[in-house]
Amino acid sequence: MDSTLRRAAVLALGELGRRGEAGDRADAGRGLAGFAEMDEAVGPLLALVLDRENTFVTRATAEALLRRQDRSGLRVVASALAIADPNHGDWIRTAVLDAFAVYADERDDAMRICEELAGEPDERVASGARELRTSLAGITCVLHPA
Repeated sequence: MDSTLRRAAVLALGELGRRGEAGDRADAGRGLAGFAEMDEAVGPLLALVLDRENTFVTRATAEALLRRQDRSGLRVVASALAIADPNHGDWIRTAVLDAFAVYADERDDAMRICEELAGEPDERVASGARELRTSLAGITCVLHPA
């Protein structure tokens, strides 16, 4: 893994996310989601999940983060959810439904990660993780393990 190239990609996507049209910002959010484990990506990702101009960017970025199905993606979404206004919160919860409505085992894994995140010392992450876990618990999945 080339950390220099990864940092350069994060910087380029961050710039696209700050300056582009809504479609460009959504693409930047989707791309940056692949780097959510990098500290440099967290700030730009939070800004895109809470995009001030277009909630399409919010939904696209949040869904990409959630589809990672890992601690890094869920942590960013939880942090954003804790400070989101009601409109952005609705779109984040829509992304949660889109990402986890099919497989119950994936939803359950995400709920376990949220339980861990709820114990974080960062109160914003902990609070958002509790809210995210509540949203996940309200999903009736289509497919369940045999």
